[in-house]
Amino acid sequence: MAIHLTKESKILVQGMTGGEGMKHTRRMLAAGTDVVGGVNPRKAGRSVDFDDRVVPVFGSVREGREATGADVSVVFVPPAFAKAAVLEAADAGIGLVVVITEGIPVHDTVAFTAYAQRTGARVIGPNCPGLITPGQSNAGIIPADITKPGPIGLVSKSGTLTYQLMYELRDIGFSTCVGIGGDPVTGTSHIDCLTAFEADPDTELIVMIGEIGGDAEERAAAHIRDHVTKPVVGYIAGFTAPEGRTMGHAGAIVSGSTGTAQAKKAALEAAGVAVGSTPTETARLLLAALGARA
Repeated sequence: MAIHLTKESKILVQGMTGGEGMKHTRRMLAAGTDVVGGVNPRKAGRSVDFDDRVVPVFGSVREGREATGADVSVVFVPPAFAKAAVLEAADAGIGLVVVITEGIPVHDTVAFTAYAQRTGARVIGPNCPGLITPGQSNAGIIPADITKPGPIGLVSKSGTLTYQLMYELRDIGFSTCVGIGGDPVTGTSHIDCLTAFEADPDTELIVMIGEIGGDAEERAAAHIRDHVTKPVVGYIAGFTAPEGRTMGHAGAIVSGSTGTAQAKKAALEAAGVAVGSTPTETARLLLAALGARA
């Protein structure tokens, strides 16, 4: 099993005919993802030949969903059009909207995540690498060839650290890896994924990657303490970040003692989470937890 994305998922790509959309649609198809269509009102009725798969282009998400039964949309549109793209997908009845686009204004993200929640759609991102269930489906830009199916569930704010942990633990493998994005507002939280992994019978351990800024990791720690029975290993990026300065992701800013890596580490450890000081140490802690569980 997996969370949010399986081999049964049918994917539309909003912005498929653009440069990034074309490149990553090709990679998703190569990973075995069932990409059933693209969306571009100016190119409706055409199709794109991706080697051994011809993918039709629809004029709207609703048209694509009605023609193909799509239940997932991956958004590769410029920031100015991202809000409209997510609203269109939610209105069309798409259940999972994966927003890869970065640089979206926060007020737009607030609007479309709230709207999606009202319509019952789950948003992953924005400013995220997407999610992958190895061996089944890949929605976004995560490399599909650096790991395999396995018992570890991964949720991360950082795309790069997602890839590194996947590679470090490639001999063990993952149930699903979810990059939730590092913006101040995101559609899916650590807690959402922790809850889903706890319920997934094929996820035996969970790795949670956070970073400085905000209190998402502290809130996740409280949730783990009260609701998660599976072993959780954590990593927090940003121990050397200077106070008061934005680092990398838009949400990664520390004010006083709030949002520091040390505060997050302390909260997680108080909840029984082993926290690595580096990605490599985090991988070793996961291997130790897996061995102890066995």
